[in-house]
Amino acid sequence: MISELSEVIQITFLSLQISGAATLISLLIGLPLGTLLGLGNFGGRQLLLSLVNTGMGLPPVVVGLFVAMLLWRSGPLGGLNLIYTPTAIVIAQVIIAAPVVTGLTAAALQSLDPRLRLQLLGLGASRWQLVFELWREARLPLLAALMAGFGAVISEIGASMMVGGNIRYQTRVLTTAIVLETGKGNFDLATRLAILLFVITFLVNWALTRIQQKATHQ
Repeated sequence: MISELSEVIQITFLSLQISGAATLISLLIGLPLGTLLGLGNFGGRQLLLSLVNTGMGLPPVVVGLFVAMLLWRSGPLGGLNLIYTPTAIVIAQVIIAAPVVTGLTAAALQSLDPRLRLQLLGLGASRWQLVFELWREARLPLLAALMAGFGAVISEIGASMMVGGNIRYQTRVLTTAIVLETGKGNFDLATRLAILLFVITFLVNWALTRIQQKATHQ
């Protein structure tokens, strides 16, 4: 019982580390790229938006296949020896979450009143001041984008299984552990893991929702 509890704790922390890192990287990619697509006016912008919107609905198993082919020992990045490591799972989850954050960021900024941008420019705002003010104005949907990105990776299983291998004490996360225990017929443990995953997801989104709702009164 003690060994099982310690393994569940290890799996939980690994899940949070991987999904947290993937969400942070996706935010660092998606926020500036979504801002560029939401506010920019350049050739190929609609094509890029279409690609991002397509990426938002990309099946995780397709992402897993693509990353596995890249990181496989005979693949172009096989020399890095990343296949079946937590890093491989982070890479796959970033590819899944980054389009979500990017697309929702672009949509949030596009939904702002165009007159606000003109007003800020008329007041002499620099480019960075303009961007930061628009981010502040769109902070509620931007927090929603962050929640959507986290939700996309914490509940993902296909890509994690394909590039991580579900290796005990190394790459086993909550979702892959649930599948494993279900396949073994160990429904009690699988159910407890599923409840734990739900509670973690709820608590993270509850915390972000509190921040979001506080922002509505500022």
